[in-house]
Amino acid sequence: MPVRKSSLVAPPVLLTLAAQLLSAQGAASKRPMTFLDAQYLKSAGSPAVSPDGKQLLYTVSTPDWKEATSQTDVWISPTDRGVAGTRQLTFTTAKNEISPRWAPKGGWFVFASNREAPAASAGQQQLFVMRADGGEARRVTAAKEGVSTYAFTKDGQWLVFRSGKSGEEQLYALSVAAIEKGTPLDSLTAAAITKHPTGVGDWRVAPDSRRIYFTTADTTDTDEKLRREKKFTVNVRNAGTPTVSLWALELSGPTYPTTRLTRDTSLAVTGFTISPDGRYVGFNAVPNDRYKRNITEEGMYADVFLLDTQGNRVERITKNDEISESALSFSPDSKTIAFSASDDMTRYNMKNRRVYLRDVAATGGAFRKIGDLDGDNTVDFWSADGKTIYFNEGHKATAQLFALDVASGKVKPVTSVQGVVSVSQDDDTKRLLLNYQDPTTPGAIYTVASMLDLPKKASWVQLTDANPWVREQIALGEETEVTWTSKDGKPVGGVLIKPVGYQPGKKYPLLVAIHGGPAAADLLSFNGGYGAQTYAGQGWAVLMPNYRGSTNYGEAHKNGIVGNYFDPGYQDIMTGVDHLIATGLVDSTKMGVLGVERRWPLEQLDSHAYRPFQGDSAAVPARRTGFPCTRSPTCSGTASTTSATSCRTMISMPTGGRAPFSSFATPRRRP
Repeated sequence: MPVRKSSLVAPPVLLTLAAQLLSAQGAASKRPMTFLDAQYLKSAGSPAVSPDGKQLLYTVSTPDWKEATSQTDVWISPTDRGVAGTRQLTFTTAKNEISPRWAPKGGWFVFASNREAPAASAGQQQLFVMRADGGEARRVTAAKEGVSTYAFTKDGQWLVFRSGKSGEEQLYALSVAAIEKGTPLDSLTAAAITKHPTGVGDWRVAPDSRRIYFTTADTTDTDEKLRREKKFTVNVRNAGTPTVSLWALELSGPTYPTTRLTRDTSLAVTGFTISPDGRYVGFNAVPNDRYKRNITEEGMYADVFLLDTQGNRVERITKNDEISESALSFSPDSKTIAFSASDDMTRYNMKNRRVYLRDVAATGGAFRKIGDLDGDNTVDFWSADGKTIYFNEGHKATAQLFALDVASGKVKPVTSVQGVVSVSQDDDTKRLLLNYQDPTTPGAIYTVASMLDLPKKASWVQLTDANPWVREQIALGEETEVTWTSKDGKPVGGVLIKPVGYQPGKKYPLLVAIHGGPAAADLLSFNGGYGAQTYAGQGWAVLMPNYRGSTNYGEAHKNGIVGNYFDPGYQDIMTGVDHLIATGLVDSTKMGVLGVERRWPLEQLDSHAYRPFQGDSAAVPARRTGFPCTRSPTCSGTASTTSATSCRTMISMPTGGRAPFSSFATPRRRP
């Protein structure tokens, strides 16, 4: 007689209770984020798509807080399965492997590393090759001064690299065929393809692999060079420097002739782009004026130029002062040129950027201005048919991808994430890569099969996962976008992080984290606001206000401080504080502010009728750092011993100090 097996089925209510219990246990096992947790976050970068689009090389950098260094390795991930199939390819512990690049035919790649650097030059990089399916890496360069930059020619014949002393670097070429044959290092000879007297600066290989374009100084300042060599390194303010010109190197060999392409000695070339068909070079140049060049505002004085390599005729596209233009961008068929600049190109202003475009052959013709987004309209990449320009831009407390229709000039959003996304397109394979983060997700790289899949986050394939421990171990404060009304009736937005373990109805101390700029914005990112999750883990609510002067909320909001720099932003911030007090979230007797660069809110706080904070000063994370108080005449002792009322104006960390904030004001509350 067969034995009958019993089947026990738990009632639904028991299953629900069990699930809740497991969830509660999981949450209870997590801990708040600390300052050091943020310092130990790894970062993924340097993505390189394989020629067939099926694999992604990338690097993972691991910080070492105690040694104040980081170490980088190369990883690989399949673009169809993502992190489920990711593998680490290099495993050095005290050396770095960086900048991986695929060979044009795929199967193997090159990376730079200091793994065999001499002790006297521990940071010196050489090039190594490695198969994508693993195995030992093989060194292929023995450059005396190491390798600084490198690239393959698209025809797959040469691996070109730059090497030499600073200011004297030259280009060298290795035969890819010789590398693939496994030629030993001592027999692998790099051909010197430039012998330029002033060295080679920025350089790029033309799409047709026939040329290399590079910039270089016209002359060498021998006195300046000698001064630096003698270690007399005082920097001269607005020092005059040699003009920089654009050159072309012919890869025909054996002499590798070079030709100077720009000859106007009143202009210095600052950057350039090459059209897909190789005929045109767009470049930006700045006046060779010591008060307009090599300064913070250099880009405002630069203009855009177009070089036709068939005859080397140069067309000046723009001519203005105090208006910055982007680099020229070419449509996929090389028939259209575009750049972004201010909506008003006649004088300095803070207007939103628009896209200017015209046919490349219409020399001297007018540009058409397009882009109706109330934000900066720019050029990141084009659709294959050239009918759409895609660009990344902030929108309120998020960052999205937008599509600009070339024909109509209209803009529409492509993504609508509650986070921060930046989309790029691989030049060769056209594969889309996404850098994404949100309040619970540290930055990672994703991909999608096509532009049609981009709006659907469920279709994204995650390729990197450098910090899985965050979701496994860390309890985070809930982060949301908030809005309120300022004193003058204008709407204001920002980001709010509630304390870890938040309980409705309970009042919490508040920190206001004020971003710098002011033309910037706090976003729904991971651990923004000067490491705000650290404070949320200590029981603080954190408000990151995007006050007047911030970007992402339209031109009127960004320009709302023009002619009245202090008061609008101050009112925006304080009405935000009042809003949180009114909701019952904030204990108005326990409030503080921190920020960097924009110190006027701190001064405003000190000048208005606010009473000193009377609460427990030990609750303020800044008080525990142990760094000396600076920048305050009434401040003495250290931040760990000074009372909340004795440092009246500000507490700042000394230069080079490690602290999770840049400045801290005396906590205040309204009377």
